[in-house]
Amino acid sequence: MPGEGERVTGYGVMAAPFSSGHLLATRTFPVSSFGPPYTSVWHRDPEGNWTIYSDVEPAASCARFFSAALVEASQADVSCSWVTDSSMHVSIPGVLDWEFELMESPRTAIMNAVGKGMPEAMWRNKGVLGAMGPVAGRFLGLGHIGLAGNVPNGQWFRANPRLMWFLRTIRGSIRGQELGYDTPLREQVKLGDFWLPSRGIFAVGNSLFEPLDPDRHQRPERSL
Repeated sequence: MPGEGERVTGYGVMAAPFSSGHLLATRTFPVSSFGPPYTSVWHRDPEGNWTIYSDVEPAASCARFFSAALVEASQADVSCSWVTDSSMHVSIPGVLDWEFELMESPRTAIMNAVGKGMPEAMWRNKGVLGAMGPVAGRFLGLGHIGLAGNVPNGQWFRANPRLMWFLRTIRGSIRGQELGYDTPLREQVKLGDFWLPSRGIFAVGNSLFEPLDPDRHQRPERSL
């Protein structure tokens, strides 16, 4: 993504809520402008407590932007590996074991065609993203989608989910407890201005963030 800012490019689960009350998300970024490539798992427990696990230190992962909303940011052996061309296994030893598959629908096919055809300048435009998020969210049944705004640590962001698929959990457990079945959120949640979709969705894309300024933004280590 051209332009100033801190950038990541990759793929992951934007959100996956379960009947047990747990909610998961994943991020795999082979390209990161502020550190090495990394993989992370976001977890919200039924009480609403957020943790981000990543295979790099918090300051070089998603916690760089979201730590103010977390109870913990933990470096761990996070693995997100493809089982087939359309299914993935996510694991954190002693914490998480989760397998899911991707599913295309006529609506995701339409959105993906739109995403492929959008000029790069539109993907960077805050006004365009601000209008696009709610429309895409309603069309896909995801609730509100925030593609521009501020993250909990104070930086602005621009999110560009260019390709999307629904997902279906095959099996999953966290700390020995079954995750249960996929179920839409009754009440949508957000971290700063970043809304978690109300049903399971996987995306490929990139994001741009305001560069970290220690004088204006919260450092990851200060909240942990």
